[in-house]
Amino acid sequence: MPFHAELLKETEQARMGLLSAPIIQGCLQGVVSLPSYVAFLTEAYHHVKHTVPLLRACKAALPAHHAWLNDAMDEYVEEERGHEEWILDDIRACGADAEAVRNGQPSHATEVMVAYAYDTIARRNPLGFFGMVHVLEGTSVSLALLAADSIQQPLGLPDAAFSYLRSHGTLDQEHTAHFALLMDQIEDPQDQRDIVHGARAFFRLYGDVFRGLPLPVVQAQANNKQEALA
Repeated sequence: MPFHAELLKETEQARMGLLSAPIIQGCLQGVVSLPSYVAFLTEAYHHVKHTVPLLRACKAALPAHHAWLNDAMDEYVEEERGHEEWILDDIRACGADAEAVRNGQPSHATEVMVAYAYDTIARRNPLGFFGMVHVLEGTSVSLALLAADSIQQPLGLPDAAFSYLRSHGTLDQEHTAHFALLMDQIEDPQDQRDIVHGARAFFRLYGDVFRGLPLPVVQAQANNKQEALA
């Protein structure tokens, strides 16, 4: 079995754990609120601004026998540069304070996810960072475009508030195909295990980011009723 197919198979349960986050399920059912969307964009800004530094750190830490990945890493850097500014533009289009987000702090869950990415590169195996790439890009492809429509229509937000979600939903379809080709060239069993391990960890960590977002009021009230009946 090609490694990318094995990666999908070995991380499917972890992926379903991420998708089970109440705010994601609510969004797909049209249960949304402006504060929840702005909170999502806020946390997205605080991890996306680390994408280029993480890619550069990963490239710098690659062992010599993985030098064949250098060109791909450079391409990723060029494609990801400046995407955090798109998020700030979306926040402005929502009527929120983008500069406060820029100068603010991430949630604990986002901070831990970013720290784990740097730690994976520096202490474990730099190829484990591809587990994060798999999680973030795979999630974008499967959710971004659908989520954008589910959020925009009930909230009546302008198209300008969705440049990050819509661009990533489209761009990451291309990235995912390229990523699959790269992963199928990873032949060392330990590297493969470390990428799978990283992906499982990032599915859980990214799920924690979503679970930390404020639920829309309707969803929150429903959850409180369920807890009262339990």
